[in-house]
Amino acid sequence: MTVTVPRHGAPGPDDEAYARKVAQRTIEEIESLEGAPHMIDALWNSVRICVQARSTVDPRGSGIDTWEAVVNTMQVGSAVFRAAGTIEGSVECRIHHELRRLPATGPKNFTSAPEWIDAFWYAIICRDQKRMTELCEVHQDVFRASGAEHDEYLYHWAAALQAYWLRQQSRLVEELTAAFRSSHPDSTEISPRDWLQKISYPPINLFYQFVKHDHDGFNAALVEALNFHKAYWTADEDRENDIEGLWAIGPLALACLAYDGGFPIGVESDYLPVQLLNRSWLGEFPT
Repeated sequence: MTVTVPRHGAPGPDDEAYARKVAQRTIEEIESLEGAPHMIDALWNSVRICVQARSTVDPRGSGIDTWEAVVNTMQVGSAVFRAAGTIEGSVECRIHHELRRLPATGPKNFTSAPEWIDAFWYAIICRDQKRMTELCEVHQDVFRASGAEHDEYLYHWAAALQAYWLRQQSRLVEELTAAFRSSHPDSTEISPRDWLQKISYPPINLFYQFVKHDHDGFNAALVEALNFHKAYWTADEDRENDIEGLWAIGPLALACLAYDGGFPIGVESDYLPVQLLNRSWLGEFPT
């Protein structure tokens, strides 16, 4: 039995024009990156906004422009951490169809654990195993040296994801257990409680069901995660009007892992763009 979780909101008359405008501006930022590499943090934000803009008009991920926006985001996120993991010289990165050379940055305030998690989600969604491995080889010191302030559980959560992909079983158990314990609301100091409970924690539980190979448990957790996501993004008018909430990126990434692992996905929702979930665009162009 398939469970449907309806998405909040509906496309407005100006959304298509807005999505095109954001895409054009983002491409211009990409094209100027080698001349202004210090703007990579701004670009990292811009590419994600571009994906959000596409989600307003293409909830199922059916258009090539949407796939290109998602790939651009994956490429920029990976480039951020490739540069952060390098102290001297430069790195070569493919971004928006071209190889670009960027200077090494070392850790920066935008190379924190939650930013890494976001970059990893996009690598999963794009099924780019090479970038997934490269991201998982980024040392935890890069996150801690960023100077970003966030709760300790996010370090453990990032480490658990790294351990899973690198097949480090004992480390996975240790870090995932620590992520569960330290993400309890009584153990956190910085994360707002509703964000923790409805946005940040559900992917941890989803991942737990995934590594247990519990198909029914995963689907139940996926429904719960999407309902929590919807509740968070409809809690007030400002959130409801924020395009960031139209796709559930963390649950989508974990659903992609599960789908690729042979899990039957018994959930349909425009929070989970089906054409990205079922990897319809894979191989459309070099990434």
